[in-house]
Amino acid sequence: MTLRLAHLSDIHFGGENAPAVAAATAFLNAGAFDLVVVSGDLTQYAEVAEFEAAAAWLGGIAAPKLVTPGNHDAPYLAWAERIFTPFRRYERAIGKASKQQHLGPGLAVRGLNTARGAQPRLNWSKGQIALGQVRDAIDWFAEAAGGCVRIVVCHHPLTEMIGGPMTARVWGGPAAARLLAEARIDLVLSGHIHAPFVWPYAFGDGRTQAVGASTLSTRERGAPPGFNVLDIEAATIRIAALQWTGSHYEPYRSWSVDRRT
Repeated sequence: MTLRLAHLSDIHFGGENAPAVAAATAFLNAGAFDLVVVSGDLTQYAEVAEFEAAAAWLGGIAAPKLVTPGNHDAPYLAWAERIFTPFRRYERAIGKASKQQHLGPGLAVRGLNTARGAQPRLNWSKGQIALGQVRDAIDWFAEAAGGCVRIVVCHHPLTEMIGGPMTARVWGGPAAARLLAEARIDLVLSGHIHAPFVWPYAFGDGRTQAVGASTLSTRERGAPPGFNVLDIEAATIRIAALQWTGSHYEPYRSWSVDRRT
């Protein structure tokens, strides 16, 4: 059985690339996707109108969806709300912020929130993950049906992209990546840096792959707007990063990695 997933990130409603978003929606609805993953930063400033636009967009995608928040989904200007109830607006418009999960034939996906409204460091946009979050996810995967491809979704890359346009600097990220690799998670999908990538974690058997998606916003960082399509086969996972040309989507980069058997 082949599974087909779409992985989008960093739409940034309020600063979205409107033609690219519209074309992506049409692409998704024309394909037979088992799951559409959105790895955070649906909004630019977490304004109510931005969340309304994001919710309407998600409602127009026919496939099952798993969505996790990003740092831009905590209020930018409402300081008290950002500190005490950072994801209240997100949860009212989109859904649960702390963790998300999807189980389907041959597929187990868990979303983890690496965004924080406030942190004891100046750059609150960087990521943070607690090992309790990771262990809870690993326990959940242990109960999933055997033979499933096992995928974690979070906004920030847990380890840094080599040569990337920006850093994530996730507190607890490398330790989390090690635990996920040792638990034989297949893929960890993320966004945040607005550039597509695929590379293996240097832990466990080396077959846990970190996968990053580009952006569908006007906030480009050296890579074109786009998203990923993943085709998961019995022994191989194929990842294609599609780029928006201004009129259509076409391949930008592609990877093929071995799947654990």
